[in-house]
Amino acid sequence: MSFTIRPAVPQDADAACDVLRRSIRECCEPDHRGDSAVLAAWLGNKTPQMVTSWFESPTNVSLVAVRDGAVVGVALLTGAGKLALCYLLPEVLRQGAGKALLAGMEERAAALGMKTMFLHSTFTAEGFFAARGYRRDGNVRAPYGIDTVLFWKPLVENAAAPDSQRKRFCNCNSA
Repeated sequence: MSFTIRPAVPQDADAACDVLRRSIRECCEPDHRGDSAVLAAWLGNKTPQMVTSWFESPTNVSLVAVRDGAVVGVALLTGAGKLALCYLLPEVLRQGAGKALLAGMEERAAALGMKTMFLHSTFTAEGFFAARGYRRDGNVRAPYGIDTVLFWKPLVENAAAPDSQRKRFCNCNSA
């Protein structure tokens, strides 16, 4: 089955919120281990109102994956080049929607003149991002209490992750 990748609109917020919440609960269980406090913190801002505000922000690029008229995936890129969201419904994993969403974001980032993209991956998804050319750059504790992997990817030849950007994206302290 094929997917359509298109810009997200505020009317997609309810469905996108469902994608986020189900993906985190069901697909990221190895990361949150069913810990109710971690889940509450992670899901706390995944509301239709918040998702609408993310989609409406002029500094964000938001995409959805659609199959048979239903939103089955969502991705969001900030103006700073951080892939803040890339989630799928559990039933569409490993069917190409994630690859298509990520490729769409990389195309848009490059068109906006971004030289690199950054993201914090769950350990569940790290193989997905590594297989698509993202480079590991350490582990980072997320504000909601799980460990994540900081990844970055050059979008142009010879792009590097400048130290100042790395710190900004991972909230790391350097010596």
